[in-house]
Amino acid sequence: MHIHILGICGTFMGGIAAIAKEAGHTVTGCDANVYPPMSTQLEAMGIGLIEGFDADQIKLNPDLYVIGNVVTRGKQPLMEEILNRNLPYVSGPQWLAEHILHPSLTPSPSPACGGGEPGGKWVLAVAGTHGKTTTSAMLAWILEYAKMAPGFLIGGVPQNFGISARLGTTPFFVIEADEYDTAFFDKRSKFVHYRPRTAVLNNLEFDHADIFPDLDAIETQFHHLVRTVPGNGLIVANGREASLDRVLSRGCWTTVELFGVEAGWSARETDDGLEIAFRGESQGVLNWDILGEHNRLNALAAIAAARHAGVPAAVGIEALGRFQSVKRRMEVRGTVNGVTVYDDFAHHPTAIDTTVAGLRKKVGGERILAVLEPRSNTMKLGVMKAQLPGSLKGADRVFCYGANLGWDAAAALAPLGSQAITLDDLDALAAAIVAEARPGDHVLVMSNGGFGGIHDKLLAALARK
Repeated sequence: MHIHILGICGTFMGGIAAIAKEAGHTVTGCDANVYPPMSTQLEAMGIGLIEGFDADQIKLNPDLYVIGNVVTRGKQPLMEEILNRNLPYVSGPQWLAEHILHPSLTPSPSPACGGGEPGGKWVLAVAGTHGKTTTSAMLAWILEYAKMAPGFLIGGVPQNFGISARLGTTPFFVIEADEYDTAFFDKRSKFVHYRPRTAVLNNLEFDHADIFPDLDAIETQFHHLVRTVPGNGLIVANGREASLDRVLSRGCWTTVELFGVEAGWSARETDDGLEIAFRGESQGVLNWDILGEHNRLNALAAIAAARHAGVPAAVGIEALGRFQSVKRRMEVRGTVNGVTVYDDFAHHPTAIDTTVAGLRKKVGGERILAVLEPRSNTMKLGVMKAQLPGSLKGADRVFCYGANLGWDAAAALAPLGSQAITLDDLDALAAAIVAEARPGDHVLVMSNGGFGGIHDKLLAALARK
């Protein structure tokens, strides 16, 4: 099958492209932002890329168009031509479900499912407002360590693998299950397509204010996911989240294991390390250097989910002792003249708070200079602005990039007083950070985008200082 992917350079759609190519399909694609590293990665796999969405791409005559979430009505001539000619198209999640995860759903099943039981893969889906990428990476690594050779599609690059997606050679497939909508023609959350046997509900807060009016609307989507998990499956849920309690109380037909509570999977610090227990019974001691209480919860969820797939908890614990985290999750980009620069994906106030707290626990009294770009759609709308001062209070200084917002970042951060500075010019912001930094400081850069290459700007300027 020849598929042409619209929006191929996004992390998710690029992952689908890689998996489809590995499965033996002919893959081409287009995007408005064809640039490294995704462009070079795809080209290295022999995937043809086209800049833009011009209608002439119809001449490629693929068997099917796979439509990414970036595509909207009236903006891409190619999409309009596909509709005008009544050509076959599907969303990325639907294509993945029908051709890789559950090929029996389509009348022409792909031979590339990789074996497995009738009906396709054993899907292990990780959902939640926070921690999806890290928990998915942990889970995939545990299965890999246990020699189960899973496939996976993750919204980041796990450092244990060096890639974000692969087909795998066994029935097991780990997927980061996003609650964002599927496509312009399918407004359901992506994760309803995946039909997991093992589902992790990591946490649930209000987010994606551009598509969800309130928390209840997101809880409804999560319950749609719960409805798809079979009776012989398992739901691994955060026992500390009232929102998830409400989701499950709407109806649940699957065994549930909680984590983060003594009645389920729990962790406590000991002199030997982090002791992992299930319903009060010790499963082993985890020794690692991953920061933060949120990552402890991520680990518990991953261990529980892997156990359902057949990996003993002790093996999961041993595997996580060798887990190398994910790029852009508290990733050290460099240390210059005693100043360490980190890159982190945190962009929601809760994630910002836990990220700062995790670094604080590591560095003690050393100074943290938090650098924030409010870049997500929710942040740009200003829905979370009142929560920002509280989420950043653990930093010694706060630097915020205030450009391209529909609200006044300086006013929002005013409760922090002289602790915070907001600038609309990226070079001026970098200069202010470098002027403030001194040996022993930790510069924590937080954004869900590239942030204009500020990490390299800071490291270069620190070297000249």
